[in-house]
Amino acid sequence: MKNSHKGISRLVSAFGYSLSGFKAAYAQETAFRQEVWLLIIASIAAFCLEVTAYERFALIACVVLVLIVELVNTGVETLGDRISEEYDPHVKKAKDTGSAAVLLALLLAASCWIVILAN
Repeated sequence: MKNSHKGISRLVSAFGYSLSGFKAAYAQETAFRQEVWLLIIASIAAFCLEVTAYERFALIACVVLVLIVELVNTGVETLGDRISEEYDPHVKKAKDTGSAAVLLALLLAASCWIVILAN
C-alpha cells in the first residue's frame, strides 16, 4: 500500500502514531511507566545538581535511552505474542535479547550517574 501522506501531512501523521505508541506503552507496560517516572525524577535531579550542561545532558540522555530501548523491546514482545501464544524458542530468544538490551541501557544509565556524581 502506497503512503499518500507527503510533507507536513506525513510528519503530522507520524507524530500522531508516535503519540499513540507512547500512550499504549504507558497504559499497558508497567516497566515503561516506571521508567517514565525515573526520567521525570532524574531530570529534576539533574537540574538541581551543580554539573556542567554537558553532564546534565548526559544524565538525562542516558535515561531517555532506557525509554527508547524499552519501547523497542515492547514492540518485539508484542509481535512475539502476536506470532504465537504457544512456546516458541525463536520468540523466547527475541524477547530475552530485548530484555537484555533494556538491562544494558539501565546499567549504562546507572554508570553514567555514578561517574558524574562521583566527580
